[in-house]
Amino acid sequence: SNKCETFPLATRLNIVCVGLSPDGSLAILIDEEGAALLVSLIGKCVIHHFYFHKPVHSVSFSPDGKKFVITKDNIALMYHAPGKKREFNAFVLDKTYYGPYDETTCIDWTDDSKCFAVGSKDMSTWVFGAERWANLIYYSLGGHKDVIVACFFEENSLDLYTISQDAALCVWQCDTELDGLKPMRPKDAAREKNAAANDEEFLEETKGEEIHGKANPNEQETRNKVKYSRVAKYFFNKEGDFNNLTSAAYHKKTHLLVTGFASGIFHLHELPDFNLIHSLSISDQRIASVSINCTGDWIAFGCSGLGQLLVWEWQSESYVLKQQGHYNSMVSLAYSPDGQYIVTGGEDGKVKVWNTSSSFCFVTFTEHNSGVTAVTFTSSGYVILSASLDGTVRAFDLHRYRNFRTFTSPRPNQFSCLAVDSSGEIVSAGSQDSFEIFIWSMQSGRLLDVLSGHEGPISSLSFNPMTCVLASASWDKTVKLWDMLDSWRTKETLTLNSDVLVVAFRPDGQELAVAALNGQITFWDHENAVQTGSIEGRHDLQMGRKELDKITAKQAAKGKSFTTLCYSADGQSILAGGLSKFVCIYNVKEQILMKKFEISCNFSLDAMEEYLDRRKMTEFGSLALIDEGAGDEDGVAIPLPGVKRGDMSYRHFKPEIRVTCLKFSPTGRSWAATTTEGLLIYSLDSGLIFDPFELDIDVTPSNIRKTLHQKEYTMAIVMAFKLNEKKLIQEVMEAVPSNEVNVVCSSLPELYVEKVLEFLASAFEISCHLEFYLIWAHKLLMLHGQKLKTRSVKLLPVIQFLQKSIQRHFEDVSKLCEWNIYNIKYALAISQQRGVKRLAEETSVDEDLDSDSDYLM
Repeated sequence: SNKCETFPLATRLNIVCVGLSPDGSLAILIDEEGAALLVSLIGKCVIHHFYFHKPVHSVSFSPDGKKFVITKDNIALMYHAPGKKREFNAFVLDKTYYGPYDETTCIDWTDDSKCFAVGSKDMSTWVFGAERWANLIYYSLGGHKDVIVACFFEENSLDLYTISQDAALCVWQCDTELDGLKPMRPKDAAREKNAAANDEEFLEETKGEEIHGKANPNEQETRNKVKYSRVAKYFFNKEGDFNNLTSAAYHKKTHLLVTGFASGIFHLHELPDFNLIHSLSISDQRIASVSINCTGDWIAFGCSGLGQLLVWEWQSESYVLKQQGHYNSMVSLAYSPDGQYIVTGGEDGKVKVWNTSSSFCFVTFTEHNSGVTAVTFTSSGYVILSASLDGTVRAFDLHRYRNFRTFTSPRPNQFSCLAVDSSGEIVSAGSQDSFEIFIWSMQSGRLLDVLSGHEGPISSLSFNPMTCVLASASWDKTVKLWDMLDSWRTKETLTLNSDVLVVAFRPDGQELAVAALNGQITFWDHENAVQTGSIEGRHDLQMGRKELDKITAKQAAKGKSFTTLCYSADGQSILAGGLSKFVCIYNVKEQILMKKFEISCNFSLDAMEEYLDRRKMTEFGSLALIDEGAGDEDGVAIPLPGVKRGDMSYRHFKPEIRVTCLKFSPTGRSWAATTTEGLLIYSLDSGLIFDPFELDIDVTPSNIRKTLHQKEYTMAIVMAFKLNEKKLIQEVMEAVPSNEVNVVCSSLPELYVEKVLEFLASAFEISCHLEFYLIWAHKLLMLHGQKLKTRSVKLLPVIQFLQKSIQRHFEDVSKLCEWNIYNIKYALAISQQRGVKRLAEETSVDEDLDSDSDYLM
């Protein structure tokens, strides 16, 4: 459905494995340290927390949904899966399986949930009975020379495929069918249970039933038991040009095997004959995971290095979906004027455009050769400008998706900031190395002027939205105001106590906010060059301490400051963020902190801790300096001599949490931040708040419905807005007949026109009554347009919210019409042809009748 959503829950560390129940209602998310969340995918909430005490390698539900198995260290644990009824403990341990010598890697179940197989790093695969079968308790399979990556049972069979990291596939045949598994006799089962109970008397907690497997059981133990034999062994890398195999998936119904390699190549094979269907390269990074949908038509690939998700239709060899984030961190973002799109620029030199309603990136521009430092939209909303360290400013067209202008300076310069005026005609960029500001014409692409006067690198530029005045901030402790129309002269110089990092104009252009290196945000009346207020923000930053810091977070925050600022759409609040996990929102008039947003709670990122952890400090230094198995996940093929785990020459680093850019949506409903975590969008959740407006004692739902029944529509609407319940407002609005809309609109009090417009904008996003609400919007704007114009600055967010909603519907409908135009033409042509045919038949019948009548005469 071309949509994606983010769950309102998070783990304390990176999620390493996910188990999904067969009915799709539950999921188990497990993080790096083995802390698990049981999540309801229907209610989108956490049901249960559980801690496995060790890192978990894989988790898998049984096909009947009654059990699930997790693998950690060299054991497999089987739990009773939470059911439909209420339970005191969601995770009840059923059995513990011992067998492999090294860490376990993968799990697969038989179709009837009777048995499961577990792969291990000791190059063996173990088959265990989920219940106590007389002829199958455990079975060990060898035959490989490397780590087992995946194992798969054949459909309705105990036959098994095992795949190892050195790209070898073994086919195992079982001499027993699934129906041939015999339940253990009650006598034997009771004896084993008693023995287990005696052992458990000395244990503090019950561990469930334990099954200990032996790699080389004696003849007596294997008598009358299930036996496996290796039928075939195949190798993927006959040409020798593939490196290690990293992931695999198997579709039982179509016998399709998909394997992914560290070089970004994937193979499709048909089993059991091992026929190659096709082999393609999708990336230059390792394929971390592969999954096949239930019908076997689509294959999903995940590349963790690039943050890439691909859904591939293998029969037609085409992409169904292709999404990729920025390879390095995102640096800047900007909203389009209607709030429908967001553009982001990253250190990887890419410029990406995202749709805010579907959350998907739909175009990527790769023309820049170095990191992008700033991006912005022009006022038309169809041109994107980006500045880069490669010495160019580029303009991209959103109609044809191309780079149509490239602005450069006479001498090579690294551009650190960018601004475009409200007309979209004047483009300016500030330089890091020459301390100059370059001005170009968008129309001709010519360099118009170079503004010099600053004595330090230019850190930020901002155009006044109402007049042609440019504010430039620099590390020389000044903010200069340049009048673009008056021969490019410096209009004013504002002097501060510290290096200026960022500058921003209020949406009405009456105020200027400046953030400096000393952590202060100051507000200026730029017309009179007078400071009107200041906020001391250093205490609110609460910078976290890094792993190798020898001081606490409180000490670390002393020298910190805000690096990005943005006014809200109505200009009453200001957002500020920097090298911290917090984003602060301040009230400009009162100069107080209104709210702090915590961007992330992920301790896998650096600078998240607040206190020193003495347990991590040893006499040799911090434990954070020692990498444990850092080379494992990147599949280092040949370790250094004498190194047991990973490659000790490889250094693992933790990315530091920080907020690089903040922007408020022009609609005033949401704001976005580019962070180490990615692009985050926070929006108003208006459905949960009781927020009455001018409420009095007579305004009740029953009274509103009574008024509506008496056909006093205007009165009912006013009362509904006083109570401010969205569902009730919708009920009242939709009860108004379409021929009465004009009369109701003309009699609406002025105060409620704005409220109705805001409701219409939000209703457009979800409602299917498109024409009805369009009539409302049209009548309101026609009748009250002149009065609304006088309050245009205050009303701008609401109008833009309405425009965004209508524009989205317009694009959807126009696409639908464009796709179906030829179908409609064809249908019309067919109907015309049939009409002509029918007419011809009727005239021939009439002629026959006439000739018959003549004959009778």
